[in-house]
Amino acid sequence: MGTYEVRTGFAAMDLPAVTAWLQGTYWARRRSAETIRLSMEHSMCFGVFEAESGRQVAFARAITDGVTAYYLCDVVVDPDCRGKGVGGVLLRALVDHPTLRPLRGFLATRDAQNFYRKFGFIDGGDMLMQTPVSFD
Repeated sequence: MGTYEVRTGFAAMDLPAVTAWLQGTYWARRRSAETIRLSMEHSMCFGVFEAESGRQVAFARAITDGVTAYYLCDVVVDPDCRGKGVGGVLLRALVDHPTLRPLRGFLATRDAQNFYRKFGFIDGGDMLMQTPVSFD
């Protein structure tokens, strides 16, 4: 595993890279670049960067009131860096962040439950509900 550093804040993120990664996912493929940018501006952003090159290799964001809860979303790792522990570096930094650590965290995933359990997330049952949204 290479050496990585975690950076926070929208300004530190590589917007073109994050946009491309998100538009390649099943959950965000229909989001416009503008929607992705705005969602990042209004969230706590976390990125993992290669220490030597400075290239961003992972991203996640948390939506929070800063007092009771946060919603973890848009967790992505550069396809070339998957399986190298980058996701673990990202999640550890996020769940241990001083703003988020005391809060209750929520997320939705259809295929990564085992990964998130390593960071203290537990199955919440079938309680996730949503309103219909169109990004057309």
